[in-house]
Amino acid sequence: MKAIIKVMLAVFVLSMVPTVQVAAQIGHIETPKERKAREAREAAAKKKKQQEAAAKKKREEEARKKREAETAAQRQREEDARKKKWRFQYNFSEGLAVVEDDNFKYGFIDKTGQVVIPCKWETAGPFKEGLAYVEDDNLRYGFIERTGQVVIPCEWYKADDFSEGLAWVQDGNRKWGVIDKTGKLVIPCKWKYASAFSEGLAVVEDANRMWGFIDKTGKVVLPCKWKWTGGFSEGLAAVKDDNGKCGYINKTGNVVIPCKWNNARRFSGGLAEVQDDNDKWHKIDKTGKIVE
Repeated sequence: MKAIIKVMLAVFVLSMVPTVQVAAQIGHIETPKERKAREAREAAAKKKKQQEAAAKKKREEEARKKREAETAAQRQREEDARKKKWRFQYNFSEGLAVVEDDNFKYGFIDKTGQVVIPCKWETAGPFKEGLAYVEDDNLRYGFIERTGQVVIPCEWYKADDFSEGLAWVQDGNRKWGVIDKTGKLVIPCKWKYASAFSEGLAVVEDANRMWGFIDKTGKVVLPCKWKWTGGFSEGLAAVKDDNGKCGYINKTGNVVIPCKWNNARRFSGGLAEVQDDNDKWHKIDKTGKIVE
């Protein structure tokens, strides 16, 4: 009898082995309540991680802004310190700025504030096309290059910036002519007034105080018949007629926008500002239509 019982017990144990193995393989089966608790823990952990990342980003942004503010403040302090050295400082042009010292002399500094051309001139203009006009102790004008060397002798009574390779100068008779970058007079000094070349043409005023345009050879291409003219911009130039009204002409001299405005400015981006009889300013397009 005992032997039978032992055999039956052995059979029972052997029959349970696969079940134990399967249970071990499957592991614990999560209940709905346990799953809900786990998901809540995971959501809380994710939220905490997001909050920590946001807080870190905010701290980094605040630190960046603080650094930028400190840098800007430092730059401003340095700029103020540089300017305190000068009676006046003009805007930078081609990397250099004209400055006036306490002796009322003019020179040039670079963007670090270092003096690159000593303050020894009675006046000076900005660098344009690599040259700047200066006035010497004899109150005569010439031109220097960026090293400060005089490349066009100081022999003129007045001078203007270079534009399109040419510059206006005034002789002892107070008449204006044009020199090139070698200092050669390429247009005789015969004009009462002149402006820089723009789009190949320059405004001139004749002895009768009438205005027109010349080309780079000095040839009058648009007769001096206007009370005033502005330079060409985008193919058009403002002019004032005998009635004191302004309009616009093209490069053939034809009036393309009638002279009916009190004042008129240069075209830029296809638009120009004009002033009506009530002193109100408007913007017009190239057909003369008011757009603003």
